[in-house]
Amino acid sequence: MIATQRRNAILSLLAESEHPISASALAQHCGVTRQVIVGDIALLRAGGSNIAATARGYVLTQTGSGLLRRLACRHTAADTAAELNAIVDCGCTVVDVSVEHPVYGEITGALGLSSRYDVEQFVQRMDSAEALPLSSLTEGIHLHTVLCPDEERFSRLRETLAAEGFLFTDKG
Repeated sequence: MIATQRRNAILSLLAESEHPISASALAQHCGVTRQVIVGDIALLRAGGSNIAATARGYVLTQTGSGLLRRLACRHTAADTAAELNAIVDCGCTVVDVSVEHPVYGEITGALGLSSRYDVEQFVQRMDSAEALPLSSLTEGIHLHTVLCPDEERFSRLRETLAAEGFLFTDKG
């Protein structure tokens, strides 16, 4: 398979998949190394493809309908799953998380979490890697980009996060 065909195959696989696909799985499918896939993804991104790298693999970023909003949140690492579940339970997708680092500026991690199963898998990966959430760099303060179907769900999400003490406001 030549490079152009391989990159087209990668885009097709990502477009057809409902779940992230790891670089290793793409490499196996295409008969190349994982590093070749990483390079292909970089070239596809440079060419304008909206591919995000999540902890579970690559996904095409959602361009579907809905409201894309950002929320400021604050909580301990122990409350990560509860916060993420609250978001998906309101029918919204957690697109990413970002923190403001004093040296690097904004650091963003793609998440793409839409269900409790997605949250469970994310938390399990963090636990098995003994990784801390990005918010551990900023005393728990972080931003989430969320995709909500409509304004009503976004309002419900804000109310839910506020009620659970996760929504960060000027009052702390």
